Amino acid sequence: MKYNCDLISDLLPLYKDEICSEASRKIVEEHLAECPDCKKMLNSLNDVTIDEKIVKEKEEVIGTQAKFFKRKSALAGSIIGLIFSIPILVCLIVNLATGAGLTWFFIVLAGILVAASVIIVPLMVRENKMFMTMASFTASVMLLLGVICIYSGGNWFFVTASATLFGLTVLFAPFIVSRRPVNAYIKNRKGLAIMCAYTATFVLMMLAIGFYAGMKEFFPMAFAVSMPLVGIAWAMFAIIRYLRFNACVKTGLCIASAGALTSLISVLGPAAEASISRTGVTYSSGVSVPPLTFVVIGLVIAGIGFLVGKNKGGKK
Repeated sequence: MKYNCDLISDLLPLYKDEICSEASRKIVEEHLAECPDCKKMLNSLNDVTIDEKIVKEKEEVIGTQAKFFKRKSALAGSIIGLIFSIPILVCLIVNLATGAGLTWFFIVLAGILVAASVIIVPLMVRENKMFMTMASFTASVMLLLGVICIYSGGNWFFVTASATLFGLTVLFAPFIVSRRPVNAYIKNRKGLAIMCAYTATFVLMMLAIGFYAGMKEFFPMAFAVSMPLVGIAWAMFAIIRYLRFNACVKTGLCIASAGALTSLISVLGPAAEASISRTGVTYSSGVSVPPLTFVVIGLVIAGIGFLVGKNKGGKK
């Protein structure tokens, strides 16, 4: 034989995976035609039975461990649930014993559900733990606010619920859009989905406040001030997310858009104030620098960034 078996055995893994050079492949094939031992070694390398068995055993071990931890989590959740049921039962008995009927008992029950949503739900739910935990926490908080509102005889539920929902959306939306099952639907539009959620809950909160205040004059002033601010947020998001320019251009455009929309506030604010002057509400922008100044500054920065980026591109 022309080549040593030790040399060929070193080349066999490369030959099997078809990543050796053409010259090495010819050498190995010539040697295999003459050497039954190396040919047998190649056949053993091609036998994937052992690999498949190892993979199967690995999956079985992982599956067994996963079932074990799921059972432990379910058991822990059940025990904690039983512990939570003790104060519920005590409050039920006390509430009935005092002859007051089931009144403040529901407040205690709703409060315990809030705690259970962040402790028991993650232990009991097998899939989409974060989504289910945040959803159950939000629902339980809404339930708690509703029960307290009914018990106190108030009419403030929609104001507090909408404001709380807006705050929870600000906190939870970035996490929810990155987890199943939501991320499967929005895919690479996470930023857009978050902005839509922020805007929808903010508008809902403003509407709830306006209806609670009972003044139709509230809406002109509120939306004259708040909607341009929402517009600033959307403009900055669109500039940063979708425009294909360097950071200097984006910074300048963000400053310019903020200045333009701030000037819109300075126009709409006094106009809205004039329509509700009889309510005693006054408007003050609190801005000493003319908003259009920021527009000019932003456009200058964007222009400088554009020229710098263009020159760099020309040098390349």
